[in-house]
Amino acid sequence: MNNEKKTVRFAVIGCGLMGREFACAAARWCQLSTDIPKPVIVGVCDLSEDARRYFTDNFDTVKYSTTDYHELLAAEDIDAVYCAVPHNLHKQFYVDIINAGKHLLGEKPFGIDKEDNAAILEAIKAHPEVVVRCSGEFPFFPGAQEMIRWIQSGAAGKIIEVRSNFRHSSDMDVNKPINWKRKIEINGEYGCMGDLGLHAEHIPFRMGWIPESVSAYLSNIVRVRPDGKGNTVPCLTWDNAHLVCNVKQGEDEFPLILETKRICPGATNSWNIEVDGLSQSARYSTDDPNAFYYTEHRGREQAWCRVDIGHKPMISTVTGSIFEFGFTDSMLQMWATFMCEVCGIPVPFGCLTPEETELSHKLQTAALISHKEHRAVTLAEV
Repeated sequence: MNNEKKTVRFAVIGCGLMGREFACAAARWCQLSTDIPKPVIVGVCDLSEDARRYFTDNFDTVKYSTTDYHELLAAEDIDAVYCAVPHNLHKQFYVDIINAGKHLLGEKPFGIDKEDNAAILEAIKAHPEVVVRCSGEFPFFPGAQEMIRWIQSGAAGKIIEVRSNFRHSSDMDVNKPINWKRKIEINGEYGCMGDLGLHAEHIPFRMGWIPESVSAYLSNIVRVRPDGKGNTVPCLTWDNAHLVCNVKQGEDEFPLILETKRICPGATNSWNIEVDGLSQSARYSTDDPNAFYYTEHRGREQAWCRVDIGHKPMISTVTGSIFEFGFTDSMLQMWATFMCEVCGIPVPFGCLTPEETELSHKLQTAALISHKEHRAVTLAEV
């Protein structure tokens, strides 16, 4: 970190959609009203020159533009890396980044499978000086933060069940050409669980709701897709996943129901969590992003109440609280949180940890076995 200017010098490896979102968040750093060191992008790596050009055209701080990420890892004036590459490359890239002594915010699922994830965690253990986190922006919506505070308050009383899901309809079009996320050799056997699962798992895991077992139903709905060259090819990855998990809390236990769907009619990046309790229930959804819902109990009757939260994020900004909060705001909050963690600044709710990615891999590996063998599988088995 450059202490004089309070900046952290970043490289972006994988200059696609989320890399550009990071760049835009860095460009908006002045919106934060909290004194947090600023990320400055000084290097970019992508096989596509056009992808790199977005950064070189819009950020005069970019010093390195390359197709070889090793050049960035060798640079002494790069402190940290944002890496967004296909799942089959996670192990090689993440381990190399960590071994180079660079802080890392990586994309989900932190390895194509459980074995690759274990290799990444071993590298982290060997480099305790490096801060490593996984991307996940949705819990940083103010309504989601209100949901977290509500859970932590114990207002639910005895929990009946928890439902958490991430759904979209990007694959409803059966004529959509196949891409790498629909190929097992690149995406992995988890299918939709690989890059969507941690979205649904982030808050439950952080709240200490650790699954002991899982019963899974996985759906491969569209089995062939165009290859973009006039032919059709097999599409072997799971489109939708339903996981019913058993969670023990003290002497009680309850179902944690996790859903990840690429084929959900009408959904566009819909992220939802609901906690039903005997004393009170609550829910949050990005379908109504500025609202927090909870129940009022009147004798034997319950009524859902809606509170408009407004722009009240975890890390304060110059934006007035009466205004609305959106996805790009959640990206800024996630990146500000990661910067705090890199710089040792305490935060109430942090980014996804490597240990949480390890738990996710155990759960999803168990889910694959459960679906194949038509039985509940304990996480202790995997």
